[in-house]
Amino acid sequence: MKKLISGITALLLALSIIPSAHAGFVIGGENGWQLSTDGIVDVFSTYNTTSPVPGGTRFTSLLSDTAGANTASPDQRFGVGIGLLPSVVAFNVKAPTTNGVDSSVRVGIYPAIQNKSGTRFDTSPNIDFREFFYTAKGAYGELLAGRALNLYQGKNILTDMTLLTAGVVPSPGLRGNTTLGHIGYGYLYANFGPQIRYTTPDINGVKVALAVGEPYKVSSDTGKTNTPRVETEISYAGKIGNTTLQAWASGLFQNAPRSDAAAARPGANNQSLGGAAGVSTGFSGVNLLLSGYLGKGLGMVSAQDGDAFGSTATDGAGVERLHWGFLAQATYKLTPDVMLGVNYGQSRQNESDFDISNRGNYGTSYSVPISKQEAATATVTYNFNKFTQFVAEYTYAQNTWHDSATQHSNQFAVGTMFYW
Repeated sequence: MKKLISGITALLLALSIIPSAHAGFVIGGENGWQLSTDGIVDVFSTYNTTSPVPGGTRFTSLLSDTAGANTASPDQRFGVGIGLLPSVVAFNVKAPTTNGVDSSVRVGIYPAIQNKSGTRFDTSPNIDFREFFYTAKGAYGELLAGRALNLYQGKNILTDMTLLTAGVVPSPGLRGNTTLGHIGYGYLYANFGPQIRYTTPDINGVKVALAVGEPYKVSSDTGKTNTPRVETEISYAGKIGNTTLQAWASGLFQNAPRSDAAAARPGANNQSLGGAAGVSTGFSGVNLLLSGYLGKGLGMVSAQDGDAFGSTATDGAGVERLHWGFLAQATYKLTPDVMLGVNYGQSRQNESDFDISNRGNYGTSYSVPISKQEAATATVTYNFNKFTQFVAEYTYAQNTWHDSATQHSNQFAVGTMFYW
């Protein structure tokens, strides 16, 4: 019986962080239909000590619940929950091959394990149907329709080693369910969204993908989302001798008119426009990665976050801010079962002309915008067997505002992941 390899399993294999794994269970019928399942149980304990938010009125920090909440002592927290990649139970249904086309459906259910409000009485973890899509593969390439990981900066997050660990741990009020990894600290969250996507056949390791997706708000003043979000990606994966090589570039564009009632530029257009790229190479147990992004109207946490998290994709004049960032990473397989890894990333937000004109009001009548979010992580990963992994990790994170005020956090994580 031919086994199905799920999207997540393929991802983990590509990252070479866990041992080889296939779909845990495959059931086949005589009529050619197949059902398989795969999944992950992800549990991390975390501890962090975070310095107080600098005084004055400033935009929200991902490391603290309240902006401008200046206290005399650091914030110290311990928690047990999921890491950046949630636990998942996924089901895959494959139809019989017909006219050279393989059709399948994937449903991915991503539950959290921690109590939502931090109390023992709130035992209803979020259940997130992140993946619900249909694919049809043939000689022409692949068509995908449904809810799946977006293309723009998708590979930036998939190649980050903290995808399978914890990385930056935000404050409980901003955490939601997962930790951040390097989201907002080296790349922006690609997010899962409804889309229709076409991917070309593999041509000597090169693929090109184009997706038309549900539009998002560029800012909190967005009045209409009447044009689609368009994303694209060109990628390469191959080997030169014993050296593996992966490279990609992705792009995003969307237009969104501002509300007619907006205080600034009513009825004018805002645009999200971004590019991202990366390259990764592996040889003799070493893997090196460099990725980055640049764009306007993107935000500082999730691409097109609509001013969520206080990241301000647009300024007080309704003009898009410039956003950019990068992630550098090195991992080394000390033994077949032990991997060491270090990485460092930054996400930056430039001052706009309107911000510069209000420097004299920073911290009083004009909230100080975030300038830089940076983090460094060191990880030790041990594969106990083909389906169990243990992780120990340290992360240092620092936020810097445009008035040079800073906040920092020391974070520790110990966790385990079980795969099938």
